[in-house]
Amino acid sequence: MRRLLLLTSLFLPIVLLLGLFLGYRYAASVYDNIEKIPLSDVLATGGTGTNYLIVGSDSRDPQAILDAGLDPAAFEDGGGSRSDTMLILRLEGSTATMMSIPRDLYLPIADTDQSQKINAAYNGGPARLVKTIQSSLGIPINHYMEVDFVSFSRLVDSLGGIVIEFPNPAIDTNSGLNITQAGPNLLDGPQALSYVRSRNYEVVGGNATVEPIEVASDLGRVLRQQRFLTTVFAKLGATKNPLVLAGAANDASGGLRIDDSLGLIEAIRLAWRLRSLDPTSVELPVTNSRNRSGSVLLLSQPAADAALDQFR
Repeated sequence: MRRLLLLTSLFLPIVLLLGLFLGYRYAASVYDNIEKIPLSDVLATGGTGTNYLIVGSDSRDPQAILDAGLDPAAFEDGGGSRSDTMLILRLEGSTATMMSIPRDLYLPIADTDQSQKINAAYNGGPARLVKTIQSSLGIPINHYMEVDFVSFSRLVDSLGGIVIEFPNPAIDTNSGLNITQAGPNLLDGPQALSYVRSRNYEVVGGNATVEPIEVASDLGRVLRQQRFLTTVFAKLGATKNPLVLAGAANDASGGLRIDDSLGLIEAIRLAWRLRSLDPTSVELPVTNSRNRSGSVLLLSQPAADAALDQFR
């Protein structure tokens, strides 16, 4: 018995080290599969916290849309991609803060002499988007992450779906959203994307029939995006099965793009932090307006600066 205990005491650390090594090797293989974007020249450094710009890319590749379980007819234009979701996630010590940037926000665009909707900055590439947020909103961006809808869909399916509470049944024929019953609904990947993408969110029953167009197009989606992300983070944190977590990481990595300064160790720390993340949501105050770009959103000062200061 004593010999058995001795052998166990000798080999247990080796087994644990082997497990850690294999886990690291798997994480390294997943990390190597992620596309790196050369942004180190424009990203901010230093500071007391770390700001991550998280962009959801609305793919226009018909095959990618089909792979995500979505209807290509729900996408208005063909070819290319555009930013459909922009979030700033700030991690500072044990606190996490998250703020959505409406893509209809009208700002001066970096490297141009024009003001446009901020989505136009994304069309000029990630570097222009980062520089626009830093120069026009005064928020330092330390790291950049971009994920397409195919990855969102696969990630949700890897976790067995997510539960979203609906006060009323809701539909959006453009995005494919079709919730027929109020209350908690288990959404699979394609259904979750339809929920996040909805710009014509129609409430069935209740006192309202449809959100005001300004809310439906951007501001309402901001709230849904934050609810979606916090739900995914909570599901990741509750998942203890390492095989499920490994599958989720693998499914997300194929459509993920990150900046070239986000190293493997920091990426592992971020992934581990996201599993238990419960961020405080900050709303960016804006007002509705119209100009040559159509319906736009403008910063509502001084309340907007008070919100932005939490990320500066």
